[in-house]
Formats: sequence, structure tokens, C-alpha cells
Amino acid sequence: MLHRDGDRLRRIDEYLHGRHADPYMPPQADDEYRLLARRAVSNWMPLLVSTPAQALYVDGHRPGRGAESTMEPDSATPEWEHWQRSRLDARQAAVYRGALAYGHSFTVTERSRDGQVRTRGLSALRTAALYEDPANDDVPAAALTVTAWPAGESLGRARFWDSRRVYEVTFRALTDEKSVRVGAGALHGSRECPVTRFAASVDLEGRTVGVIEPMIATQDRINQTSFDLLLAQSYGSTKVRTVTGMAPPVQRDPETGEPVLDESGNPIPLSINHNARRFLFAEDPDTRFGSLDETPLAGFVESLEMSIRHLSALAQVPPHAMLGQIANLSAEALQAAETSLSRMISEFRTGFGESWERVFRLAGELSGNTASAEDHRGEVVWRDMESRSLAQAADALGKLREQLGIPERGLWRRVPGVTQTELEDWEEMREDDDSVGQLAGAITRATSESRPVEAVAA
Repeated sequence: MLHRDGDRLRRIDEYLHGRHADPYMPPQADDEYRLLARRAVSNWMPLLVSTPAQALYVDGHRPGRGAESTMEPDSATPEWEHWQRSRLDARQAAVYRGALAYGHSFTVTERSRDGQVRTRGLSALRTAALYEDPANDDVPAAALTVTAWPAGESLGRARFWDSRRVYEVTFRALTDEKSVRVGAGALHGSRECPVTRFAASVDLEGRTVGVIEPMIATQDRINQTSFDLLLAQSYGSTKVRTVTGMAPPVQRDPETGEPVLDESGNPIPLSINHNARRFLFAEDPDTRFGSLDETPLAGFVESLEMSIRHLSALAQVPPHAMLGQIANLSAEALQAAETSLSRMISEFRTGFGESWERVFRLAGELSGNTASAEDHRGEVVWRDMESRSLAQAADALGKLREQLGIPERGLWRRVPGVTQTELEDWEEMREDDDSVGQLAGAITRATSESRPVEAVAA
């Protein structure tokens, strides 16, 4: 599978990192043409990956209703402890970027040498997973990841997981099955393969597609237009001065004064140092001076902008994010322009969220936590990355509390930019305030009950 998909994935990787196919050039193109072709590459692919990836950030986990830790704050759940132990706050971005770029990426959840259960990401260029039903199964039958490629006399190394064991594998080449050697293997502690797939888009044939591969043709068109623009700018963007009826000075023999002839018998002209600060003049009245108009570049620029708009529409990325044209746009217009992107991000969150939930179940099983291992109703909490002012959010949350009766603690998560640590601090502060309020109420009641007794005694 790695050999079969290798060429396709490597082509995607080349385009992701700016190593694109050369634009069309004539067969007799010289080095100057090739230099312009290299400079014509405008790599838009990282933007197509970064735009949705920067809106994907898991900020917490909410256990299912039947979990033991339902009433505890998120950071106290076993799932979130596993998340922090695996340092997935920072490492989750690489998983999303790999899935968006290549169509899929992987994680493996296993017990490390120190006895702790951790999850780490696996590259799509090195990892392959086998499914009985690749369109619907979330549990692979087996998975393999290459840890070291063959180099010279050194064999390649890989790790292979099935439903019970993990094996160390050595090989000489991906296509040399006879050279494969598989170790005895060891139990990995889970009842199923511990590798989880993160797929950006899966069709009913089980094929995964990222955001780069469908845009390669449009990216090539942009590069071709940029190349044509550079050619016109380099060779035809300035006026060309012409002169007719004027013979250039020729080389002459110092002794005889006769013109020096070349091999064909023609006079050899002298080089003329002519630039914008020099003038040409002629004594012959038949000499004519003129000029050739420059090539207009507006058409190339319009064509380039049109191709970028096509790329924006096909990739569901707002045009102002690619062209930088954001002047005179109202808040409603900006929100309408980002509607398509928001829908795409919601689709990614749904698929990636299911994958993270399986990761948490695997971690619970390996840790011996039956409630977490069987929690199929838990869900990850995604950070709200939409750009809204704090005043607008506060006004909206206040209306939800007053008009719909939503508990105020349930609205804390919707405050823009709030972190899990801040939520915990608010929870503790609220408990302290409740304790102080209860104490003040008790003192007030005790005081009000004692006053009549004192009055009677007086």
C-alpha cells in the first residue's frame, strides 16, 4: 500500500512545499527562461491547509452521561489527563495538517517505556492501515508505519500492529516481499488495533482526499500565468526605440583606415554604449527615428486574479484571505464570505472529533478505566475560533441566559478566548463566593433571630 500510494503522496508533498511542475516553455528555452520559470512559482498550497487547520483546536472533553466523572471539570477526567500527558495541545495541529494535506493521517495510542499511556501522530507518507470496510470502519484490521527507510546496506525498519500484538519488521525495499522479516511480537494491551485514522474526506469507496490534490491543476494554471507575466514584464514592458537609415560605426584598420571584415566579408560594427541618458542624432535626412509600444500587463494581472478567485471558490477559502482585499467590507459581508469555510471546518470537526473519541477509548482501555473505554457518548469540545468582539459575545450570552433560561455555567465555554484553566479558576471562585454567601446568610439569620430576644430582655 505504501508503494502503491507513494507516487501520489510524494506528488502532493512536492506541491505542498513549492516544488511544482515547470510551466510550458519552448524547446529552445535558455537559462534565462528557466530562471523566470522558477521565480514564477506562487505556492498557494500551504494557505489552503493552514486556513482550516488554524480553526481546528480541541479545547476540552465532555464525558458521556454514563461516565463516572460526568460532574467533574474537564481537566480532571482521565481523557483530558491523557491529552495533556501526550502533549496534544501542541501536537494536534500536525495531525490535522497531515490529514488536510494528504487526505489522511494517523495516531497510535500505546503504553510507553515509563508505563504511561500516550498518543502520538504518524505520517501518511510512512503509515498504511488496512480495513475490511475502509468507508465505514473506524477500527483497522492492521497497520504499519516505517520508522527508518533503507539506506545503503542498512535495512529499513517498521512497526506492525494487529488486533492483539505489535511486531518489529525489517525490510530491504517496499517491493521486495522476500526480504521482509517479522519479529515475535508483544501484546500491546488493547482488544483492537491501536492506530486511529484521521481522514479529511472519505467516500463510499474508502478513498481519502485532502485539500491539495484537487487544486494541483489550478495551481499549475496560476504558475503558467505568472510565468507569462514575468516574460512580458522582462522582455516587452518597456518601449523599444528604433532607427532606420543609419549605419552603425564599424571597426577600421588603424594603418589603412579600411573597414575590418568578418569571415563572411561583412564589416564588423563597433559596440555602442547607448542608454536612457544618451541621444542619437543623424546627418542624413533619410534617417527615421521611431518606437515600438510596450506590451500591456493589465490582461496578465486580471487573468492571474481570476485564477486565484477560481482557486478560492474551489477550495472554499474566502477571496479576501487570498487576495488581501478587505477594504470597505461590512461585518455581514465578511460573515457571508466565510460561510463556505465555516461549513467545511464543521465537516472536518465532525470527522476528527470521532477519531479523537476513539483515541480516548483506547487510552481508557490501556489504563484499565472501564468507564472511559466504554464511553461512546463522550465528545471533544472545539475552541470557538470565530472573530467576534467581546462586547457582542457578552450581549448574546446575556440574552441567552435571560430569555432562554440557559444556566450561566453552561455559557462560560462560549466566552471568546476562554481556556480550560480559566474555567477551573472561575469554578473555584464561584464555590468560594457561594461559601461566603452561605456564611453571610447564616450570620444574617442568626442576627435577625437574636434581636427580638435582646429587646424583650431590655
